[in-house]
Amino acid sequence: MATGLHAGPPAAAPRRAPPPSRGSACGKGHAKGRGCPRCPFPPECRLRSAGAGWRWGWARQRGSRRCTLRATTRARASSVPMDSVSVVLLAGGVGKRMGANIPKQYIQIGGKEVALFSFEVFAQMEQVREIVVVCEEEYENLFRNCGIAKKLFFARPGKERQDSAFNGFSLSHPDSSLVAIHDSARPLVTADSVLACFEDAFEHGAAVLGVPVKSTIKEVDADKFVIRTPDRSTLWEVQTPQVIKPSILREGFAKVKEEDIAVTDDVSIVEALGGTVRITPGDYQNIKLTTPEDMQLAESVLA
Repeated sequence: MATGLHAGPPAAAPRRAPPPSRGSACGKGHAKGRGCPRCPFPPECRLRSAGAGWRWGWARQRGSRRCTLRATTRARASSVPMDSVSVVLLAGGVGKRMGANIPKQYIQIGGKEVALFSFEVFAQMEQVREIVVVCEEEYENLFRNCGIAKKLFFARPGKERQDSAFNGFSLSHPDSSLVAIHDSARPLVTADSVLACFEDAFEHGAAVLGVPVKSTIKEVDADKFVIRTPDRSTLWEVQTPQVIKPSILREGFAKVKEEDIAVTDDVSIVEALGGTVRITPGDYQNIKLTTPEDMQLAESVLA
């Protein structure tokens, strides 16, 4: 995955010309064939490549013009049917550790709210039929004003994460092949990773993006004394989206509610049923924005 940031071309370059073919050089020292188009827009335009095709244009936002050149997934055959996936976007968290006066998913990066980055990734995927945003009513217009072609619904946050996920799932289409639950505070997720997770869930029933842990992990007791050191080769840090077939998720929600089981992620509901969950290798950049340091990292990539 290419992750370079691309400034606009020299002043002599045309402002409205379409990007050159993906095989051409970008003028910034990148090799040919890296999916790195020359951005034809002014210096304020910045774009992170997702190694994919490109859509471009101009839009007006809050009275100022902004570039809408964006990455889309490579056209390739997929086992997941078109218009068959319901996405539940969790955007109702408070984010106390961020120390901001608004929820972290509504902080802006480069003039765009954090929650909109992943929202637009899902909105451009042909496998997605609808998006259910779980948020407070005051933020609904932020998503409505994006003008996406997908069906859009809204649910209210619950007391705990699993309650919010259930509220969103309850509004999803009953005939969807998959339900993908994603934290809106993960703006760096790519469409290629999402599609891979869709495909694993379609084959195995449930899947989640994840990456192998890099650090040694210690299990400790209540007094902070080490009990043991798990084998790092067996440990993965899970991310989102977490993608599950609706019939499995429905049964899982019924079980955790009946037995009053608290879970911190969605595939744990499948585990409670004794079901199988596939780890789809993801990207270390797909971090959850939790602290100001996380926000700085995201800004370096997105802004």
